[in-house]
Amino acid sequence: MLAIAGGKGGCGKTTIALGVGQALGTPTRRSLVVDTDRDMPNLHRRAGVDPTPGIADITVSAEPTTVAKRATAVENVDVLPCQDATEAAVDNAIGTLPQRDRPVVLDCPAGAGPDAARPLRAADRTVLVSAPTRQSLTDTAKTAAMARALDAPPVLTVLVGSDGSVDPSRLLSCPETVHVPSVSKPLESDRAAAKYVEIANVLAKRNT
Repeated sequence: MLAIAGGKGGCGKTTIALGVGQALGTPTRRSLVVDTDRDMPNLHRRAGVDPTPGIADITVSAEPTTVAKRATAVENVDVLPCQDATEAAVDNAIGTLPQRDRPVVLDCPAGAGPDAARPLRAADRTVLVSAPTRQSLTDTAKTAAMARALDAPPVLTVLVGSDGSVDPSRLLSCPETVHVPSVSKPLESDRAAAKYVEIANVLAKRNT
């Protein structure tokens, strides 16, 4: 499982999660993007689906793949919203997510608190998302340290709204960076879509 994490809310984690999910998915092997942010559950809005059913509705007889809905804002992606989910419901959902049959992307809460730690414990790798500002990068460094401590090492930094002039590698100790330009509709822009594919290619390379 891949965690999309960062230090500040509003830096573009959810959009990156959906864009990467689209780049990793195919018509026959759709990605599953899961909202794990109980305080700001906005994946369903970005994906263009209803907020329910979602994580709170997962049971023994209703597994994640049967509850998930097809995103309308991106292709080849199913989403699990987090509306009205308790901590226990998030833990249950993460524990029952499919591990092998499709790419799974966790849209994490911002920061380095207990809620952000929950999905990172289950993830295999982390993509750090930040704005190209000192404050955002400093906060993201705390998230990076937590991801390493929880055995979900950061493999890539994504700077959103970046012209490529900022190098976060020394602060975040992350091997590679992808700069996503500022565009008005990031899930519809060809420029942004090319960056999502670049992210997916870096992930594939670092998984070999």
